[in-house]
Amino acid sequence: MKIAKYLCIAAMAVAALASCDDKITNIEPEGYLSQPKTIDASAVTYDSLPGAIKLKWTVPADSSFSYMKISYVNPRNQEKVTNIVSIYTDSLLIENTLRRYGDYTFTFQAYNDKGDAGQPVEVKAMSGAVKPTISYEKGDEIKLTADQLSTDDQEPTEGPIKNLIDGNSNTFFHTRWSGTQKPMPQYVQIDFKEEHQTFMLWYQNRNGSQCPPAAFQILVSTDGQNWEKVYEATSGLPTAKSATYITPGIDAGKKFTHLRFLVTQSVGNKKYFNLAEMKVYDATKIVNDPEHD
Repeated sequence: MKIAKYLCIAAMAVAALASCDDKITNIEPEGYLSQPKTIDASAVTYDSLPGAIKLKWTVPADSSFSYMKISYVNPRNQEKVTNIVSIYTDSLLIENTLRRYGDYTFTFQAYNDKGDAGQPVEVKAMSGAVKPTISYEKGDEIKLTADQLSTDDQEPTEGPIKNLIDGNSNTFFHTRWSGTQKPMPQYVQIDFKEEHQTFMLWYQNRNGSQCPPAAFQILVSTDGQNWEKVYEATSGLPTAKSATYITPGIDAGKKFTHLRFLVTQSVGNKKYFNLAEMKVYDATKIVNDPEHD
């Protein structure tokens, strides 16, 4: 009896499947199915942006396509790049381009929902130039001696300027706090006795009653008399005990022999400042210019 029951169920299942198969119909594609027509080249404009091309076009009200493929060959590696845009899209940003390659040739080609292609249309466009990027690599420390340092406002009772380069973070240099105080700005000056051009300057706050710079300038000179500002920091300087600061790479634009670290404001707006250590490093300037590499 059980075998007969299972055979009956199997027969019913086969019959049901056969009945479903009889009702299957082919699904016709929907959407735009006629022969597509690609937009005219005259409908396409572009903006030359730094390292990019923005393609823009007008889609006709009676447009006859479902989507477009926009292709070009990347001159950097000769690889073909294809972007697909819908009929509702009217712009495309092409990034990582270079002006040095001249005209990029873009092929626009329309398609219908069946994948039938219209005639390709070519459009030429030029990228904007990519600006060079500059970085610096810290080099060797420029060794200094006490006789190369000077200041316009040494405190007579403590903190001699030679302490700035003694390698001991527990000693310090201090401008005048006793007697008649000189208003800001006040400076530390270095006579390198040799030429430099690209550099970084590092300093460390005093490990004690510190009164570090809140703002400073760096000026350079070829004769110790005529000065030119090459760097300025007006915010974000460290205030904690023994905290350190290093400038980014600085290119003075020409050779110099003298450097002036000019403090224009101290923390708390005091008429003096102090520091534990100061160092100057040579630096290597690295220019990355994709338009000319």
